[in-house]
Amino acid sequence: MSEIIRDVIIIGGGPAGLTSGIYASRARMKALLIDNFGIQGQALTADIIENYPGFHDGFTGIQFIANLKKQSEKFGLQTVSEKVVTINYSPKIIEVQTEDNLHHSRSLIIATGSKPRELGIPGENTFTNRGVSYCAVCDAPLYKNKSVVVIGGGDTAIEEALFLSKFAEKVTIIHRREKLRAVMILQERVLLNRKITLVWNSQVTEISGANKVESVQVENVQTREKTKIDCDAVFMAVGYEPNTQLLKNIVKVNEKGYIITDDEMKTDKPGIFAAGDCRQKRLKQMVTACSDGATAAFSAEQYVDSLE
Repeated sequence: MSEIIRDVIIIGGGPAGLTSGIYASRARMKALLIDNFGIQGQALTADIIENYPGFHDGFTGIQFIANLKKQSEKFGLQTVSEKVVTINYSPKIIEVQTEDNLHHSRSLIIATGSKPRELGIPGENTFTNRGVSYCAVCDAPLYKNKSVVVIGGGDTAIEEALFLSKFAEKVTIIHRREKLRAVMILQERVLLNRKITLVWNSQVTEISGANKVESVQVENVQTREKTKIDCDAVFMAVGYEPNTQLLKNIVKVNEKGYIITDDEMKTDKPGIFAAGDCRQKRLKQMVTACSDGATAAFSAEQYVDSLE
């Protein structure tokens, strides 16, 4: 049990959390970052980030997180790898119970991010890690010269498909609408890629196979015509869900579970702030996560100062 009362505890070791840690440490706050290893950050699975201002050659998610960690350590941020179990809120002291310790703080920054959404179709759970994947960067090399399916039509789905085309012989994108939602530069790239085929106005209704993925059942949402597509893997890219289960009864969230904040990252509970993909906002990108993290740390600093 920790007897130390921190100025701020940050939960989450992604871009938002680490940026909060950098700003809080530079402000000489007594800060602790809990890298909640029960949650895998999206940044680590990013193949190439090419839209972060000032880095025209791009960088990988792993490189970015490594650099943020190094920078945070430079300013003295203390980090622990523990899984958060419960959070007990009071206006004066917030308790964060992990599987290993009980931590106390005057303020709290939630930067737990989000996780890939499951479709909930037959075969999805059965073949997870046996052909069903939620991370092309993690698993694409396993399907060299194979045939794979990508489900979705947004930025993530198209980025996954483009990355998979470096390994797979054939990539089939199945999208339930008649046009993609991804940004135009990604759409242009995918349409020019000879390895990639698009199946419009369709949805996967079942994933089949013996010991591993062998095919998907596809239904046209307009005609209800059903077809089978043979494949070796299915990559899910149909959106995300926030990692906010521990906060739903503590702070206000929207109908999808995203934490509601104001522009200063304040929640409806004094002393609790949220940053990054776990909060309700329009654009979920690394650059906005970092911006959120900086703002949250500044707001937390002002809040703690007001208590003294």
